[in-house]
Amino acid sequence: MTETLVPAATSSGGSSAARVVDQPAWARLKGAVEVIRTAQSADGSVDFSAEGAPSRTELLREVERVAAAVRELSPLLPHDADYHHALVADLRRWAEDGFGVPDFLDSLMAFRPAEQRTDGRCHLVVFPMYTQNGNPDRNLEAVVVRVVWPRWLAELERTRYDNPLFLGITFEDFTAGYDTNSAVLFPETVSVREVPERFSWGAIFCDREAARFRRVIGAAADVTGLELPEEARGLLHDQDRCQQTFVLWDMIHDRTHSHGDLPFDPFMIKQRQPFWMYGLEELRCDLTAFHEAVRLEADGLEQGRDVQYAVLLDRMFRFPVTGERNRNYDGLGGQLLFAYLHQHDALRWRDNKLSVDWQRAREVTGQLREEIETLYRQGIDRPKLVHWFAAYELVSRHLAPHPGSTWAKGPEALDLTLPPRKLVDEVLPDEFPLSLFYEALAKKLRKVIESTRGITADSTAAAA
Repeated sequence: MTETLVPAATSSGGSSAARVVDQPAWARLKGAVEVIRTAQSADGSVDFSAEGAPSRTELLREVERVAAAVRELSPLLPHDADYHHALVADLRRWAEDGFGVPDFLDSLMAFRPAEQRTDGRCHLVVFPMYTQNGNPDRNLEAVVVRVVWPRWLAELERTRYDNPLFLGITFEDFTAGYDTNSAVLFPETVSVREVPERFSWGAIFCDREAARFRRVIGAAADVTGLELPEEARGLLHDQDRCQQTFVLWDMIHDRTHSHGDLPFDPFMIKQRQPFWMYGLEELRCDLTAFHEAVRLEADGLEQGRDVQYAVLLDRMFRFPVTGERNRNYDGLGGQLLFAYLHQHDALRWRDNKLSVDWQRAREVTGQLREEIETLYRQGIDRPKLVHWFAAYELVSRHLAPHPGSTWAKGPEALDLTLPPRKLVDEVLPDEFPLSLFYEALAKKLRKVIESTRGITADSTAAAA
C-alpha cells in the first residue's frame, strides 16, 4: 500500500524571544565585520603595510566589538552557545597572532546546526569564508539565518530521502559577501588550518532560490509568450510555497550526489574534470529530484508537482543565461535539457512564442535522466578518458560544440600522451556556446537577472 503524504502547516515561529537582527548588538557586529573584511587580503590575512590599511590597534578594537556583540547575542541562541564560545576564542587568537591567514577550525567544528533541525530556529554565523558564486575571497562574514524544516519535510527525510547533513535556511540579515548571487552556506568555504575528514552540515538559502526563480521565470514567461499552467503560475505568486518547493528540490538534489552508479565523485574527491562532467552531474541530480517529485505527486504531496515545474522552468530559463560563459556547467545543463525537450517535441519555439507540452515534457525529461544514468553505469567500466569522451558525445548529440573545439575533433586531435588533467586545458572556456534562442533570451533577461543580486524574500515582497 502506498503511503499518502499530507504536508503539515509550516511553522513561522522563531527560536528566540527577540529577533537577533533587531538587537543593537547585531548592528554593531555587522558594522565591525564590514570594517574588518575591507582590510583583508584574498586569503583572509591583513597586510598592514598596504595603502589605506587600518592600524593594528584599530583592527584589534573592531575584533573586540565583534566578540562583545557575539557574547551579547548568544543568550538569545542557547543552542549555539558552544559555537559562539569557540568563535570568540578563534577571533581573539587570530588577532593576537597578528592577523595572518585565519584559522577558525575550532569554531567550525563546534557549529553543528544539522544535529537538531527545528523549523524556525535562528543561528548567528560568523566565519572568514568565501561565498560560493559571491565573494571569492576568505573575508570575515556575518549572517543570521533561520531554518526551514517543516514536519512534512522532516518526515520525508526520515523515511525516504535520508540526508542528515542538509539544512534549508532563509536570510534574516547578512554582510557584503552575501549581497551577491550566493545561495549556500557551506563549511568547506571557511578558512581553516586543515580540512576536516568529514563535515556535519551544508545549508541552502531556499528564500533566495525562490525569490530569483519567481522574478526571472516570470519575466522569461512574458518575454517568450509561454502560457504557464495554473499550478506553475501559483509558484510565481507565493514566496512561501516556492521556498518549500526549493527546500524539497535541494534536499533530494544534495542527497543524489552520493547515490547511484557513480564512476566519479566530483565534490568529495577533488578531481580535475572537463566542465561538462560537472554539468552532467548537476543535471543528473536535478533530474533525479524531478523523477522523485513525480512519485511524490502520485503519493499525494502537492510539493512534488511544484518541484517538477521548478526544475523544468529554472533549468530552461534561468540557468543557461545566468553567470559568465567561462566553464558554466549549470548553464550547460540547462541548455542540454532545453535542447533535448525541443528535439523530442516536448516544446516548440514558433512564431516568436514558446509552447510546452507539459505531459510530454515529463516523459522526455525521464528519458534524458535514463540516458545520463546509463552513461554513469557504463562509465564504471571505462578508463577516465574514454568516459570523458562518451560524456562529450552525449552532450554534443544535442548541443553544437564551438567550431574551434579541439575536443570536438575526437581523440586523434589531442595529445593522449599527456595526463588527463592536462587535456582539460584543451577544453574551451565556452565549449558549447549559447544557441540563437538563448543569445536572444539572454539579452532580454540581462537586467532582470542583474536585479536578483542579493535578493531575499523581503526583496520580492517589496517589489510586489
